[in-house]
Amino acid sequence: MTFPLPPNATIGIVGGGQLGRMSALAAARLGYRCHILTPEPDSPAGQVAAGVTLGDYEDPEVLRAFAARVDVITFEFENVSAAGLDLLASLKPVRPSPAVLRLSQDRVAEKTFLNAAGVPTAPWRAVDSLDALHAAAAALGLPAILKTTRLGYDGKGQALLRAEAELAPAFADLAPHPLVLESFVDFACEVSVVVARGADGALAAFDTVQNSHRDHILDTTLAPAPIPPETAAAAQAMARHVAEALELVGLLAVEMFVTADGRVLVNEIAPRPHNSGHWTIDACPASQFELHVRAVAGLPLPPATRHSDAVMKNLVGPEETALWPAILATPGLIPHLYGKAEARPGRKMGHVTRLFPPGALPGPFGIADALGPLAPAGND
Repeated sequence: MTFPLPPNATIGIVGGGQLGRMSALAAARLGYRCHILTPEPDSPAGQVAAGVTLGDYEDPEVLRAFAARVDVITFEFENVSAAGLDLLASLKPVRPSPAVLRLSQDRVAEKTFLNAAGVPTAPWRAVDSLDALHAAAAALGLPAILKTTRLGYDGKGQALLRAEAELAPAFADLAPHPLVLESFVDFACEVSVVVARGADGALAAFDTVQNSHRDHILDTTLAPAPIPPETAAAAQAMARHVAEALELVGLLAVEMFVTADGRVLVNEIAPRPHNSGHWTIDACPASQFELHVRAVAGLPLPPATRHSDAVMKNLVGPEETALWPAILATPGLIPHLYGKAEARPGRKMGHVTRLFPPGALPGPFGIADALGPLAPAGND
């Protein structure tokens, strides 16, 4: 395959969720077609794509049929088969690489890599037995957070341990082993940076943003983060360093804690578009999804600049989805709905963005007023 991809080439996206949907829309604007691999009929991404292959992410016959229909391959979430991506990579270019996906799928491998690259994280230990968990708790202290090494997202697969009596039940409940015990970080806020890296090594990083969660699910994102400039710059530098250390080709979100004394610690990485970057669709000349497509297709990366401040609010579950008519009737709100048929509790159904002139992002009360029928929740 020759890069950059010519117009009308086809980008294969593994995964049919909203990140694939918004990537496909960005690709269409750049003259590309997208073909989705998903086991889900009528998926959010499939609704807007040029083609869909329905099948399992690990089925070799399905994977070969999918690869035959596309020119380059990417993925829109981490919980896909790395072995399947290896097969795809033997047939067509895969960006980011299966090796990057493997790191992001395993917390032990991820944290080992980050620490070896000089990237600070919260203190942690891998635990493969109850005795090892007791030893790790003694070394790190309580409270601490016990997490699965794989398949954890939106607060799933983890437990906050406050007392020694909670260790054995939590170890029994969480699987598969080994698990990871992390020191509890009494952080001032959570931030993230989305960075793109091209095959030529060029980097483009969006502004550091601040994230607030409710029930372990991202609730609001403030762009730019209302933190000291030197802290925002440190987060930017860290994200760029991680992308270079990974030799990434594609997009990467780096989630971080900012401690009370201003230190920045990496929590986890996601080599794909990220919920905390949705504000870029409306507040930037080129969104995170366009930069993702450009990196995958071998196009030049534009600067990740922002023409407006922004607040992004997720629409989660049936309660917030029910506010859709009021959202549409509120001037200034920019609505995005993902095409999901069923609004289940905890399910991300869409998001809303509100823009402000640069430097005019209001405080918490002003943001609540600006969102009309929606109000941001505090950190969990």
